Amino acid sequence: MIPVTSRSSQHLAVFGLGGSGRATAHALMAGGATVTAWDDNADSRAEAANENIPLADLAAADWSQFSALVLSPGIPLTHPVPHPVVVCARNADRPVIGDIELLTENTDGTVLIGITGTNGKSTTSALLHHVLHASGVAVQIGGNFGPPVLGLTPPTDGETVVLELSSYQLDLTHTASFDIAVLLNVTPDHLDRHGDMAGYVAAKKRIFRAAPGTDRQIAVIGVDDAYSLAVMNELSENDAWQVVPVSVTHPVEDGVSVIDGTLSDADGNTCAIGHIETLRGQHNWQNAAATWAIARARGLTPAQISAAFETYPGLPHRLEAVGEIDGIRYINDSKATNGEAAARALASFSNIYWIAGGVAKEDGLTPTAPYLDHVRHAFLIGEAADSFEAALSGTVPVTMSGNLAAAVKDAGRCAAADGETAPVVLLSPACASFDQYPNFTLRGDHFRDLVAGLRAESAA
Repeated sequence: MIPVTSRSSQHLAVFGLGGSGRATAHALMAGGATVTAWDDNADSRAEAANENIPLADLAAADWSQFSALVLSPGIPLTHPVPHPVVVCARNADRPVIGDIELLTENTDGTVLIGITGTNGKSTTSALLHHVLHASGVAVQIGGNFGPPVLGLTPPTDGETVVLELSSYQLDLTHTASFDIAVLLNVTPDHLDRHGDMAGYVAAKKRIFRAAPGTDRQIAVIGVDDAYSLAVMNELSENDAWQVVPVSVTHPVEDGVSVIDGTLSDADGNTCAIGHIETLRGQHNWQNAAATWAIARARGLTPAQISAAFETYPGLPHRLEAVGEIDGIRYINDSKATNGEAAARALASFSNIYWIAGGVAKEDGLTPTAPYLDHVRHAFLIGEAADSFEAALSGTVPVTMSGNLAAAVKDAGRCAAADGETAPVVLLSPACASFDQYPNFTLRGDHFRDLVAGLRAESAA
């Protein structure tokens, strides 16, 4: 735990008592602050009470006693409407902050690397952590990926902390800044939370907050989409930042690019990554290019980074190979919760038997259109099945499987019957999971279990 000594004399309201909320409450109390916490969920309140976290209904509290509201990132801040507790804080003119803000107040001497983007931030964070750790750098990882940030071990002087940061988390920062700030890409997502694309982009841009009195900070920015390119152009005019562009579509001056599976940087270094299974596809090449830029900025040699790339194990639920049965590969990409992420998966394979559906995001299947010729048959599940069937009509054969168990069986049978070369059954839903699963992790776990069942049947 990282004690929040920066707030030792304050009384803080903490709302949201999931893992990060409880870690925040404990860190504040360990630093000497007074805490009053609440959650709308009775089970969460009971769990917090068992951990001796003081509870009181914040909607009925006297807000003159509080210095600030520390809000869990999943609680609505502005859209579609602010949570009532947020309204209470604002009416009392109290700031609304998150645990990232508290972390940055209490980690002097730590190298903080913040990574955001619509897609790829988990993989880039995990890959960077792997590269640094494999190269002997003292490093921890947390935030949207990994443990709650205030639950990390207090970092030693000079230690690196890698933070995956969602737009929800960034929206709750006011002074937080990062030694190296990374924006991978921006495509429409979470518009219900941010109101529109302008609000979403503004939240992402909060990662580029210059720290007063410091040397130039480093900004690593993907330039293959219009939104991120605009941010790069804007930041390049700011002398507080050294901007390093990355691209997987064209060579970039003073940056890092990956063309046809070969990475190259401004210093003339190259690295072949196209053969690495866990870095398959252009989207992973972007993750690798960003990681290369960060690792070089941290002083690693090209040889160290290249060697670590070769041993990267990959992320669960992100193009995860979970088995091969009778020549059919099964790939778990449950983390693809929007159309853009699914498009990146479809671009990575041929002869795909695609399982898609769930709760559709704003982009629907539109981003997948250029890659539908890779799909031999689609198997649709969940709430979005009807709309996806209409979107694919006349382009891709469709089976309305309804649920994941049926879809896995349907896809396996169809792939076996077609006899295509190197067929792939791909779960890449292009949707959130909430209609049938609490989260994408459990959806991916179920897919793994279903494939294991097919393997056992085949062996029998």
